Amino acid sequence: MSTFDKDSNPLEEHELLQAHIDRVLATQAPVGVEMDITYRIVQRLFKPTVLGVENIPDRPCLFIGNHSLFALDGLVLNPLMLVKYGRFLRAMGDKFLFANEGVANFVMSRGATMGHPEVCKALMADGQDILVFPGGAHEAVKRASEMYQLQWKERYGFVKLAAENGYTIMPFGMVGPDEFYAHYLEGDELPDSALGQILRKLGLLDDNTRTDTIPPIPLGALGTLFPKPQPCYVGFGEPISLAKYKGKKMTSAQLKRIRGEVAEQIEEQLAELLLLREQTRRGDGLLRRILSL
Repeated sequence: MSTFDKDSNPLEEHELLQAHIDRVLATQAPVGVEMDITYRIVQRLFKPTVLGVENIPDRPCLFIGNHSLFALDGLVLNPLMLVKYGRFLRAMGDKFLFANEGVANFVMSRGATMGHPEVCKALMADGQDILVFPGGAHEAVKRASEMYQLQWKERYGFVKLAAENGYTIMPFGMVGPDEFYAHYLEGDELPDSALGQILRKLGLLDDNTRTDTIPPIPLGALGTLFPKPQPCYVGFGEPISLAKYKGKKMTSAQLKRIRGEVAEQIEEQLAELLLLREQTRRGDGLLRRILSL
């Protein structure tokens, strides 16, 4: 599979997009031994605690949440939601994930899709659960000082699509994955570092490289690249039904109000989850605390 590039003509782009949509709609929820093992590993390593699951309506939803460092939230959230709660979330990701055929095959087999409006519309028409992080790649490479802060800029696309299709937005917050790794070096500090100079010589960095798109240098458990076994917490807010807007054009004020409501609910969940985590930290075993340093 390949994605659009600067040399593609409109017809080729349309055909590629339609082929992607056809494949997305044909993808079934992963089941079997691999998913069972993945779920057990997630339970053992990250001990996920879920609050507010009773708020999720028994209808397809657009799940909107805060994005974690390196987009590792899906590592915990997707197996948890599928195996324990029977919700197959179709995570929408950046186009670069689908540029390599091997990577594309891997993520698509687990339900991921290209973050394109037409793909989202097709999934909504098919009545599927969709997972979107409006902060995108920018939020996934944030500094340590920006943990659990929404960085949505002026993005309203998810509200427009939900309204056009009369979908329900399901806000949620997630705590834990942002701390799977410490930041040995922040992304915006990398170009001026010794490592950055080496990367410049290799042609991997230059003066035109945007520092806000460079990920930090991670430091995992015991200084390795293995993620720290941080307990994870997920909290679901109140569903926001946009059924009354279906087929209607929303005003800027309406878009801003709904987006603000979604963001506010996520921030409230994050605050509650961070407090809950502090109240329950004493229950962590010694080994888990050592590996999480």
